[in-house]
Amino acid sequence: MFDELWELINSLESPVGLWEAVVAIIFSLVASIVVYLMYQLFYGSRHIGAGVHRTFIIGGPAITALFLGIQVSIPLSLGLLGALSFVRFRTPVKDPAEIGFLLLLIASSIGAATDNFLVTGILFGAVFVALGIHWLFRNHFNLFGRGNLMISVDQPSYPELEKKLTSFLKDRLGGLRMETMSIIEDRVSLHYQYRKKTGFDWATFTNDLNQMAAPARVEIFVG
Repeated sequence: MFDELWELINSLESPVGLWEAVVAIIFSLVASIVVYLMYQLFYGSRHIGAGVHRTFIIGGPAITALFLGIQVSIPLSLGLLGALSFVRFRTPVKDPAEIGFLLLLIASSIGAATDNFLVTGILFGAVFVALGIHWLFRNHFNLFGRGNLMISVDQPSYPELEKKLTSFLKDRLGGLRMETMSIIEDRVSLHYQYRKKTGFDWATFTNDLNQMAAPARVEIFVG
């Protein structure tokens, strides 16, 4: 029974060898699991993304099988890639970090399909080291980290409060820059960007801001 099944499998004509396909897809599956775990460790535990990680384990071997099929026929590859260009997704992927993990998944899948296992392994090692260093020192180097601050003030109170508010913010926030200003329903909304600082006491900042602005009603949002 087993011998007959093996002969049937061997009789199937395919430019790609059986063991070549098995090794490539297994390697791609393992790489997809690693990408999934790295996503959960370095991104998913701290952010809410578009949920692209749910496609990793299936998507990796699927991409590998796709490239195993199209690399043996130029007309097939052109037609298939042209058809894939019409694919659209309902959930947009806007976070650059998620796009990076998707590119890592695609690169590992293509590496498996083209027998570039060493290059793929080096890629995973380099990415893991880079993300690990970023994870360890994420709270120590905020030189280029920018935060957003939204302040909403009563329109009648804003002219008198403007200079005091600007001076207050410049004294407490480094690299302060106003991005936008708008007036909606008798409220003046101010959008600032500032240089992030580790361990900044936002509770004290909010309390001091309210005391400085009294009796005006001030609302803030920090992002």
